[in-house]
Amino acid sequence: MQAKNLTGGQELLCINTEKVYDWIINEATFDLSVDGLELPVGPDGGQLTCDDIVIDSVTCEVEPVDVEVLGRVDQELVVDGTLLTLQLVNIRKNFEVTISVELTPELGGGTVEVGSATFTRCEQVLLCAPEGTDIDVDYTDLSCFVCTASCVENGTEVDELDVDVTVRLCQSIQSTYDVTLEIVAEFCQPRDILPIPPCPTPTIPPQCPVLFPNVDGDNGDDA
Repeated sequence: MQAKNLTGGQELLCINTEKVYDWIINEATFDLSVDGLELPVGPDGGQLTCDDIVIDSVTCEVEPVDVEVLGRVDQELVVDGTLLTLQLVNIRKNFEVTISVELTPELGGGTVEVGSATFTRCEQVLLCAPEGTDIDVDYTDLSCFVCTASCVENGTEVDELDVDVTVRLCQSIQSTYDVTLEIVAEFCQPRDILPIPPCPTPTIPPQCPVLFPNVDGDNGDDA
C-alpha cells in the first residue's frame, strides 16, 4: 500500500477512543433518613450523650460508591418527524453519607464523626444506547445538607442520632462505544518554558487625595 502524501508535519494516524452515542445532563434531588446512629466515644474516651453535642450543628457528606446498569429496553418514539428506536436504561446508583456533629463548648468543641450509612437510588433515562454500548455516569456536583436532626436518649443504652438528609446531584450520563479512528494530525510539541518572574518592587497602598489631605479646599467654617 502506498503512503498518502501529507503536507507539513502531518501523519495519517490510527487512534483508539470512545464514540459518544448520546449524552444528557440532568439534576436530581431526593431525601433520605439516617436513623439509629449511635453516638461515638468522645475525645476523652467517655461515651457521648445527647447533652454533649450541639444538635443544630449536625452536618453531612455524601460520596458516590458505584453505578450499575440494570438493563435496557427498546423504546420507539418520533423525534422531528423521524421514527427512532432508543433505549430506556435502568440505572442503580449507590452512595455513602457520613454524619458529623460538633461537641459542646464544655467538651472543648470540635467536630466528631457519628457514623455512615449507604443508600441506593434508581432512575430511568432515555438514550441512544443499543446493546454493546457502555453507560458512563459522572457527577458534576454532589452535595447534601441536614434538614432535621434529633437525638434520642436511651437511658442505660447508647444515645442515638436520627437525621433527615437532602441530597442534590448534577450528573452527566453518556452512552459510549470503543472505536478506532483514522485521522490526519500533527504530533504535539512541548511548549516553551515560562521564565520565573522577579521579586516585585515594594508598593504602598493606593491613597485618596480627593478625600485627604484636601489642600485646595477649606473644610471648616469661616470665623
